[in-house]
Amino acid sequence: MPSKYRVSPDQEFTVSECPTSPPSDAPGKKALKSELKDLVEELDDLQRVLYADDRFSLLLVFQAMDAAGKDSTIRSVLSGVNPQGCQVYSFKKPSKEELEHDFLWRTAKSLPERGRIGVFNRSYYEETLVVRVHPEYLGGQRIAIPEKLEDLWEERYRAIREHERHLAQNGTVILKFWLNVSKDEQKNRFLDRLQNPEKNWKFEAGDIAERGHWDEYMHAYEKMIQATSTDYAPWHAIPADDKPYMRTEVAKIITEKLKSLGLRYPEVADKEKADFARFEEMLLNEE
Repeated sequence: MPSKYRVSPDQEFTVSECPTSPPSDAPGKKALKSELKDLVEELDDLQRVLYADDRFSLLLVFQAMDAAGKDSTIRSVLSGVNPQGCQVYSFKKPSKEELEHDFLWRTAKSLPERGRIGVFNRSYYEETLVVRVHPEYLGGQRIAIPEKLEDLWEERYRAIREHERHLAQNGTVILKFWLNVSKDEQKNRFLDRLQNPEKNWKFEAGDIAERGHWDEYMHAYEKMIQATSTDYAPWHAIPADDKPYMRTEVAKIITEKLKSLGLRYPEVADKEKADFARFEEMLLNEE
């Protein structure tokens, strides 16, 4: 059953209608932590079968405003997965080399192999978010810019949809999460970073400057999610003001998707099984 936070491609998506807090009947913090622990253990088991099955890879894309909890969610949800089966990449300001390629290049070369879980902490979607809010960044990309900037964003949405469709058709299962934090909660978390010496290192002056563009970012998210949530690569708008609830919901969606894939361990051929008793006897009789 699809998550209630899944954005259907045929629905009108409006940021203002998306909750940032859990529903009133949500479990308490203790219950959520216990549920998350069980989900993490289940996810570890599922990843082992994913690896053995070797038909699919799983790509998890996380986008959010600063202080929404991307890092801690990735850490909490994937803490129990075998490190060999999981790859996490963070995408920040493009390097000179990355700017010499198309905007999908730097993420395409970091996609997960079959049998593994890949995590994008920010992604190619930054090119329709940060760059949309700050179109002056386009000057460093050395690309043809249409007279109407809206045409550029539509071109990028189309490129992303086609890119994700290609990945999905070739065995990459894609789940995308927008961690929806409120402006008030972001303020509280910034204050915590300023007032708590152990968290001072997390604070950046640029965070305050970007906060001043809040409404522009919400508009960009709304347009982006509306244009790129598809059946093969759906967005999930997860309430992010309560971290335990957010992490548990993300873990639920991931485990349910993996369970829906019909993953299985490879079966040993009867001819090989027939030799098992002989091999077992050889091992037991070793001197």
